[in-house]
Amino acid sequence: MTTLDADVIVVGAGPTGLLLGGDLAAAGLRCTVLERRRDEPNTTRAFAVHARTLEELDARGLADELIATGSPVRELRLFDKVHVDIGRLPTRFPYLLVTPQYNTERILHARARKHGATILSGAEVVGLAQDPDGVTVRTGERAWRARYVVGADGIRSAVRQSVGLPFPGRSVVQSIMLADVRLAEHPDGVLTVNAVADGFAFIAPFGDGWFRVFAWNPHNPLPDTAPVDFDEVRAVARHAFGTDFGMQDARWLSRFHSDERQAPHYRVGNVFIAGDAAHCHSPAGGQGMNTGLQDAANLGWKLAATVRGWAPDGLLDTYEAERLPVGRSVLRTSGALIRLGMIRSALGRAVRRSVGATAMHVPPVAKRAADAISGLGIHYRYPGGGDRADDIRLTDGRLYEALRDGRFVVIAPSHVDIGGRADRVRSVVPAKSAVLPGEPAEPAGERAVPSGVSDTVTLVRPDGYVAWTGDVHDRSGLEGALAAWCGPAVPR
Repeated sequence: MTTLDADVIVVGAGPTGLLLGGDLAAAGLRCTVLERRRDEPNTTRAFAVHARTLEELDARGLADELIATGSPVRELRLFDKVHVDIGRLPTRFPYLLVTPQYNTERILHARARKHGATILSGAEVVGLAQDPDGVTVRTGERAWRARYVVGADGIRSAVRQSVGLPFPGRSVVQSIMLADVRLAEHPDGVLTVNAVADGFAFIAPFGDGWFRVFAWNPHNPLPDTAPVDFDEVRAVARHAFGTDFGMQDARWLSRFHSDERQAPHYRVGNVFIAGDAAHCHSPAGGQGMNTGLQDAANLGWKLAATVRGWAPDGLLDTYEAERLPVGRSVLRTSGALIRLGMIRSALGRAVRRSVGATAMHVPPVAKRAADAISGLGIHYRYPGGGDRADDIRLTDGRLYEALRDGRFVVIAPSHVDIGGRADRVRSVVPAKSAVLPGEPAEPAGERAVPSGVSDTVTLVRPDGYVAWTGDVHDRSGLEGALAAWCGPAVPR
């Protein structure tokens, strides 16, 4: 067999590829990340980090560092009258964090390097081929060998194209203008979106005096390469909001179009795709980067388990089974929001305002909207689990701190025998109060021990989802769950 250059090659050093590379390296795998870009900054449009993504970053010890770079937004104000309150979410991070994507990339890049991932710039992938022994990736004159390859290389993914995966879908809106600006009047603490008959705009605060503006003028469709006229951005904002908030000092201007596309499969043999290579959608809701990061969090531990030799049969297949429906749901949600923003008729806009405002006063509807936007509502469908695990206090720290070494966590009233799996499972005990910590800067109030925690055992996956819950006395049930998810025990 040809000597492998790496256990896993990740193509693309955006947020998705960097989180995945860091997870694989932290698990002890040889991981190489190939990036087409050289030194140019990534000036993409992502700026929102949602609560569930912050929880995943917290499970890697990175959340507080990223939070220090941005500004929390606890309310979304949509179409004049629709207010989505995300300040009451049951999490340490009850907000949307606004921070430029390069901050997320910088933190993830440093972590991946720290754990030993090799990150190569100027390495453009031009094709790949699979055989029974692995995957060969070609970059110019160089060929790389790995057991697995993950394409996290964006909407024009060379990896996706090389394995023949289609990317069906269509363009939804053309020529959206972006600008990072200063404002004389500050709509602080709120992400504000408004749409009129012939355009829409939204503004989000970075927290450092700069604001990100999106603006769309359907009367002036131009290609993505066309320069952006700052006066046009201001005019669209005035038209949408009745004011441009004293917009000035644009430090960055760009233009893009929004597509809705999704690959029908996320795996072909030993090749996987993730992030924008697997799905892309409108920027409405700020879901793109977040969905990609959560793809990586789902896939990383499964690849590590497989390479290390303890993965149960079919574990890698659960990546597509779990994440493809999530991508489909995000396409529906973001698509609905962008289409609401493009309503042209006065009657349609009036209905949008009235129905939306009324719906947000119905608690179950408001909760569902906040859960969908934040990612806290994501759950997977398998017997015995699939829900997101709450971050509860333990006798030694918090649950998401316990997840930082990449192992499964068993939560029980007292430490349990994990059957010779200490390399991949740890046992923890909840504190008597099981306080749910609040935000890092200002701890929130206490929350009671989750119902039934005193007489249950819960197995939590490395990505923070419940694998199984059962009665504390059901030893055979726990052993079955450990075997099904964590593989066979090592003889002691």
